[in-house]
Amino acid sequence: MSKYDRGLPGDSIKPAALLGLVIMIVMLSGWEMYWRSEGSIPSYRNSEGLWAIQRRRVDEIEGEKTVLAGSSRMFFNSQLDVWERVSGERPIQLSLEGTSPVSLMEDLAEDPDMTGTLIVGVAGEMFFTGFEFRGSAFERYANETPSQWLGQQISMLVEPYLAFYQYDYSLFTVIKRQAFPRREGVFFLMDVRRLANYSKDRNARMFSKVETDPEYAEIAKEIWAQFYRPIETMSEDELAAGLENHNKQIDRAVAATRKLQARGVEVIFVRHPFEGIYDKIEPTYFPRASSWDVLIERTGALGVHWQDHEELQGFWLPESSHLAAADADRFTEALYEIIRRELADRNVGEQQ
Repeated sequence: MSKYDRGLPGDSIKPAALLGLVIMIVMLSGWEMYWRSEGSIPSYRNSEGLWAIQRRRVDEIEGEKTVLAGSSRMFFNSQLDVWERVSGERPIQLSLEGTSPVSLMEDLAEDPDMTGTLIVGVAGEMFFTGFEFRGSAFERYANETPSQWLGQQISMLVEPYLAFYQYDYSLFTVIKRQAFPRREGVFFLMDVRRLANYSKDRNARMFSKVETDPEYAEIAKEIWAQFYRPIETMSEDELAAGLENHNKQIDRAVAATRKLQARGVEVIFVRHPFEGIYDKIEPTYFPRASSWDVLIERTGALGVHWQDHEELQGFWLPESSHLAAADADRFTEALYEIIRRELADRNVGEQQ
């Protein structure tokens, strides 16, 4: 035997493996118990893979259904259970938080399988800027690999049972948001915290902690406020570039809407309630006369603006941007009734 050879340990490695397994189980159990004590409950993860599954439903003989597109307000405020109860049909939820729906509109406009109704949520700071925080979901749908598909299926087997299995509770995410000293002059943006629980078909419902913990809701408000910049601090070049982009997004939305309408798709735009910091952001950067009104006039589509309907007002928005769970139920029912009534009135007018 060479002096460089090294034999295997005589003792079995089973005890070490068993010890490692026990330690792992104890640590995972502790992590699970901690987050449950913080109010977390098991929920499906709002992953790109989950979105891709719903997007493929349009291609799989469900394209005649109602499809919801938009940013987080359309996502959180539209309750699929309620919509199904009042309409008899469960919509396909394709909204993506922090993401303009215009690219999705363009994608659906090129998809001959989309033949139903498209309801588009319009949040000024997303829709009229083209911002796409979750834009990679479109790539996932178009080019999902077999391994990604399998990983999504496996993940969905455990998601309904683990409260800690959320992006907001991953160890490195938790470490990142700790109040460590920051270097002077370094700008730090707080990441958006968990705001909702999700079902297998992407029904989003506000996370109860946002409603019951004022401090947690205040954190969310502070996160929204960090994106506000007083218009007087912007240069003329910045304002001109912003206006050019604003008009470009409207042009894109109009072109996509016309393609959809030519195929018989009913396109409906919806403005959801907001308050707090958004009372500054929306009228300052996206005044109704030059944004919403232009969009509706140029597309000829039905537009439902919350400020025009008393039934869509007076709801509770714990963090200024999204409806509390119970209020989202009532909002969804009211929105459906308005859309049903407006479409019926329009059809009667066309027949006269």
